[in-house]
Amino acid sequence: MNTLYYGDNLDILRDRDWFPNESVDLIYLDPPFNSKRAYNIIFKDEEGKYPPSQIEAFDDTWQWSDETEEAMWELSKPPYPAELYRTLEAFRVALGNNDMMAYLVMMAIRLWELKRVLKDTGSIYLHCDATASHYLKIVMDQIFGVKNYRNEIIWKRTNNPKGSQFKDRKYGVYTDTIFFYSKTNDFIFELERLRRPLTEDEIEKKYPKKDEKGRYLEYPILRSASKGERPNLVYEYNGFIPPKWGWVVNIKKLEEIDERGDLGWRSNGNPYRKYRPNEDRGIPIGNLWDDILRIQSNSKESLGYPTQKPIALLQRIIQASSNEGDIVLDPFCGCGTTVAAAEKLGRKWLGIDITILAVNLIEKRLNEHFPDVKFEIEGIPNSVASAKKMCESRPGKFLFEQWFVTTLGGQPFKSSGGGDSGIDGFMHFRDINNKSHRIIVSVKGGGYGPGAVRDLKGVIERENAEMGILLALEEPSKQAITEAASAGRYQMPEVSRTYPKIQIFTVEDYFKGIRPDLPDTSETLKKAERIKKESEKAPNLL
Repeated sequence: MNTLYYGDNLDILRDRDWFPNESVDLIYLDPPFNSKRAYNIIFKDEEGKYPPSQIEAFDDTWQWSDETEEAMWELSKPPYPAELYRTLEAFRVALGNNDMMAYLVMMAIRLWELKRVLKDTGSIYLHCDATASHYLKIVMDQIFGVKNYRNEIIWKRTNNPKGSQFKDRKYGVYTDTIFFYSKTNDFIFELERLRRPLTEDEIEKKYPKKDEKGRYLEYPILRSASKGERPNLVYEYNGFIPPKWGWVVNIKKLEEIDERGDLGWRSNGNPYRKYRPNEDRGIPIGNLWDDILRIQSNSKESLGYPTQKPIALLQRIIQASSNEGDIVLDPFCGCGTTVAAAEKLGRKWLGIDITILAVNLIEKRLNEHFPDVKFEIEGIPNSVASAKKMCESRPGKFLFEQWFVTTLGGQPFKSSGGGDSGIDGFMHFRDINNKSHRIIVSVKGGGYGPGAVRDLKGVIERENAEMGILLALEEPSKQAITEAASAGRYQMPEVSRTYPKIQIFTVEDYFKGIRPDLPDTSETLKKAERIKKESEKAPNLL
């Protein structure tokens, strides 16, 4: 059941074999809007720093396009409700065909599919910021129903917002918004699981008095007059008889409290109960979450992913709105915090991401967090035919390049200028003197000849790199092989080992188990720490 899906979440969600109706218990999503995520920062550069200079990987900006127009047209027809389309049309009149409108249309069609796969007892949490939250709330109302709106959760993620609010002439941004909806009124919700333990400072303030047993709070042991008479709770104890309202507890319970040292007597002879910190269930959680801060770059939890959320945030959501064994879905799973939290808490999970970097990072994270974890990956090519199918898919060459470069341990690259720089990726290696060197990666999803090899040779010279590798879907021609061989060999400093200056490596080579003749180019994604699942922890016997 635990599965990572690589690809467009709309296509994957529409696959009824993978996602039947009412098959998921809980959904969390953090969809990007014009965030221009620098996926490259999950890699270290030649000097082992984050982020690498001169490299921009991929962004996720939403733009109005033919695809968006097609989605808008589709939303105008059944089974989509007419009210949803009219709402989007009203937004379109107000906003025009811009990035925000594209985002709302592409979210609406996905949220409809998410509602389809959600069980009647399920809930959905949509994480967003102030950029689009007001529009998304209206879209969520149309899809899930106003009556199924539960909360607008405000996450205070920092005490130190980025940037200068003085320069921008606005207040600093400290918060995100999380919209909480259920599918019906019969939904799973266990708020008692979320009580926050008191801090030491809070304990000192709440329990100001001390005796030989420790701190305590004076608490009534006698009933108040407002509760009415209770003759059965009026009895003598240690020479004291309460008024007709009686004691709070029966005599057997009172004796137990006294034996524990938790019954006190005031100077006027009236009794009281000593309420101890170990009896405190903690602070209940409301819709302001100010006790979980965002991940800092130097945090042990940080994987270098730009929008990584704290695992504590996802654990809170999962604990409140699902039970052990339930299925949790994150359709924009990024670096996999949701699936890691679900695995830790004994839930089944499903994650989708369109970025191969994310899927690779999640796979690595899960295996390092949970060495015994079992899961499948769908959408990754497992044959030459499936690689060709990927290259011919809707995102086409973009996905193919990501997959092939990262599969071989490289770092995908897209020029920040948007033009063709002749570079589709980089690899790094170190020589015997620990000096870093680069290998330029070029990817060809269609036919190519010796001209492509000559172009790569020119890029190597321009970038002052040591080697180049041409990753290809099709087999090279004899002329291309000859051109690559003519580039000569690269000799590692102070050792006799040499490597081809330029080599061609095909998808067929990869699936035959062949690997390029290269120095050690293993990438250094930040290592994730081993995590204990809740089922592995020793029971609390106190």
